[in-house]
Amino acid sequence: MSVKMNGPSLFVLFRVQMRVIGALMMRELHTRFGRENLGYLWIVGEPILFCAGVAVVWTAIRPAHEHGLPTTAIVVTGYVPLTMWRHCLGHSLHAFTANGSLLFHRQVTPLDLIFTRVSLEVMGSLIAGLIVAVGAIIMGFMKPPVDYGLLYLGLFFHALFCLGTGLLVASLSEMSEFLEKGVGIISYLSLPLSGAFSMVDWVSPRYRWILLLSPSVNDIEMVRGGQFGYSAHAHFNVLYNSCAIFIMILIGLSLTLRVRRYILVQ
Repeated sequence: MSVKMNGPSLFVLFRVQMRVIGALMMRELHTRFGRENLGYLWIVGEPILFCAGVAVVWTAIRPAHEHGLPTTAIVVTGYVPLTMWRHCLGHSLHAFTANGSLLFHRQVTPLDLIFTRVSLEVMGSLIAGLIVAVGAIIMGFMKPPVDYGLLYLGLFFHALFCLGTGLLVASLSEMSEFLEKGVGIISYLSLPLSGAFSMVDWVSPRYRWILLLSPSVNDIEMVRGGQFGYSAHAHFNVLYNSCAIFIMILIGLSLTLRVRRYILVQ
């Protein structure tokens, strides 16, 4: 006797979930930026102001080259990923409580909420970084990347790192008040381990392993390896980076599946 399955296919469920995420993105943009003045363009405009501002200041006050590499390119390739991570970190804090009322809809899950916020920040930072980099290349402060494949690989890993961070922070901030108060301090204290303003090769070989424990450092080293080629002497471990980020996302997903009972809907 055959049993006929009448439930929706995986493809149909995937399409529904993509529509849910798309609707959440539009709602998030409208809630944060509205429709006046630049409106939704602020999702790109805000990172541009940060990245371009820091690049201009560093270019003006620092030597044209550091360790044989252009200062402007060092700043752009470091600050764009840093901005991406810090924005994902900040907007993941209490993301579930802020949108808790949406969880009354059966199709909306906590994972959809954090994936929406992280996706917006990643896309906004990448577009802003592209605009700043193209402008710097046109003005002669940067050269085009040497290895696009390695650069894209670094950005891909960093986007996954931001997703893992978002999942962890969004869940833990609902479970612990300490994280809510300490996330700003943590973000500043972690700057030396972000790899944004220095390279592993510039550090004494004795201490390089400490920096390479950070997935962010590995990601940015890949980005700079793609930008500068062999001249950058980039250090990274793809296998370790993949495992570390996979574990982050796995733990984050596990916490996200258990976070509903901690969400307080105002």
